Parts: sequence; structure tokens; C-alpha cells
Amino acid sequence: MLRTRPLIVATLLALAPLTVFAQSQPPIEQQMTPEQFKAAGLDKLDAAELGRLNDWLNRKIGDESAKAAKSTKELIETEHRGFFNFGGSSDPIVAHISGEFRGFGRGRQYVLDNGQVWQQSDDASLAGVKLSNPEVKINPGLIGNVWYLSVQGYNARAKVQRTK
Repeated sequence: MLRTRPLIVATLLALAPLTVFAQSQPPIEQQMTPEQFKAAGLDKLDAAELGRLNDWLNRKIGDESAKAAKSTKELIETEHRGFFNFGGSSDPIVAHISGEFRGFGRGRQYVLDNGQVWQQSDDASLAGVKLSNPEVKINPGLIGNVWYLSVQGYNARAKVQRTK
């Protein structure tokens, strides 16, 4: 839990300005210089039309801020999947081991082509294997933050923990 706090705080701090920005927009006539306002033809609008334009802009900014916040949240969940559970997907992580795979062994690190690094934390073994860039699946366990790595073509799996 201690590792999750800094990321959660950073996420909230990153998303906070979007919410503030969406709520505190001054009317467009205050955001533009008089020259810009006139050049855009907005000086021809009556007060009611200008009010509707400002309402639309505020809704649009709110919608776009919500989309940006959702996108940022999804990005953080995807990039940090395996470190801890955000309540995300139960789909496996599918990737390839970068380089040669020589079987399972406690403490071994598996570097994936997606940049993730996983370390084996159990005594599972898969001896006599020598594969180059094999496809692997890393499935979340049913309970807790437990992950299992399996290599395509083999039934054995190893309990792993994400380190990077």
C-alpha cells in the first residue's frame, strides 16, 4: 500500500488542474483583447447570444476536461498494471520476453518487449527450455495482487511480481 500512495497522490494532483480549469473560466469577452474580440466578429453578438456562446464554451471545456481526466486515468492504470490493482481489467498481459528464455527459476527476472520487468517469486521450474523472444501471458490471480507468467506452448506457470 505504501508504494501506491505516491502514485495516487500524483494522479490526483495531475487531474486537479483540469477540474479547476473547467470550473473557473471567465467569459470569452474577458479572455480576449478588444481587438481579438472584434476581429473574431464577436462584437456583433447581443448579450443573449454572447451568453449562449459562453455557456457552450463552458460545457465544451468541461466535457474536454472530463475526457482528458478519463484518458489520464486509463493511461496510468495501463502503465502501472501489475504493481497494484486499480480495479482494472482481469485480461492477461500479452507480450514477448526480450531475448532468450531458459526456463523458470526463483528470483529470475523476465524483461518484456513492452518495457515491463517481472521477477519470479515462487519455486516453479521449467528446465531444458531455450527459446528466443517467446510469447508470454501474465494473468492476474483471483485473490490479491498475484500474477502468473506462462510461456506459449508450455503448461507450467510461475508466480511473478512486477519490478519495473
